[in-house]
Amino acid sequence: MSDSIDADRWRDELESKRAEKDDFFAEHPQSPIPPESRDAFDGLDYFDPDPTYRVTATATVHDDPEVVLMDTTAGREMRYLRVATLEFALDREDDDLEDGTFELAAYRQERPNEQPLFVPFRDKTTGQQTYQGGRYMELEPAAALEDGDEIVVDFNLAYTPFCAYSDTFDCPLPPEENWLEVTVPAGERYE
Repeated sequence: MSDSIDADRWRDELESKRAEKDDFFAEHPQSPIPPESRDAFDGLDYFDPDPTYRVTATATVHDDPEVVLMDTTAGREMRYLRVATLEFALDREDDDLEDGTFELAAYRQERPNEQPLFVPFRDKTTGQQTYQGGRYMELEPAAALEDGDEIVVDFNLAYTPFCAYSDTFDCPLPPEENWLEVTVPAGERYE
């Protein structure tokens, strides 16, 4: 891990969040799992927790955020503001993966109230081990981000959008600037 935290506690908290989400999907009226399929639902698939994919990113904040139109799974467009660029390193020991520095744009919808940073992305698992439409992360900085601030990006929290489970949901697709040319085997799987 790129910052000093208790790895056992981190793993326990991650497993607890996953169990809570599985319960929501199995039982909650707003679950994206169709009601007729909930009895057969036995939990989401996840990559094993891997602290390698919990990284610290450096933020570049965009004072005059650019509008980004994201295509959706229903063929519409949604407006977001690109509010920050997050730069981070992924250090891998595997021979088939390159170490390197990567960037992801972070967005917010055009609303007056503060919201989490929305980070949709694709990587080399997309369409194979993970949902073909990409995955999402939501980041909640402790305070308003400023240039040079550090923020934890934990790919172990990456999740599959609801539209993967039901056509009643319309989900934004990650824009090309958030397509990572690396394998990120962390977070939710979807096969």
